[in-house]
Amino acid sequence: MSTPAAMPGLRGGRIAWQLSQTLWVGGAWVLHFVLMPALQQYGLAPRLQQDLAEYLYPLMTGFAAVCIALQLALVAWLLRRRFWSDLRAQLLLLAAVACAAFFVLRGLGEVDYLSGLAYLVMAFAGLVLLLQRRPDEE
Repeated sequence: MSTPAAMPGLRGGRIAWQLSQTLWVGGAWVLHFVLMPALQQYGLAPRLQQDLAEYLYPLMTGFAAVCIALQLALVAWLLRRRFWSDLRAQLLLLAAVACAAFFVLRGLGEVDYLSGLAYLVMAFAGLVLLLQRRPDEE
């Protein structure tokens, strides 16, 4: 039986994996560590910074959740029974739980500290995921 890496129909899966990973991990890091500090340095009014943060963080987290779901589907399809023991799957599940926690905590009114912590857990899980091989590279 041929390995997943040898199957010619997986090129779209590889592209989907890399693109979704680049978009959600890169987007999360750029928003938190580049865009928001740049807006603070630019001298925008604090209320405007807060309004932008209240709009952009949930938007980025929702986008990340969609990309994470796509990556989870790809990992589940490629790894089948080894899904639960694979580090990539565990990192994606951690990131998905962090996304869900972000929205739950925002709904409870814990916008600042705990939802920010959930966002950073998602971002750091993505960073560690970047250091792993693609699921089709075994």
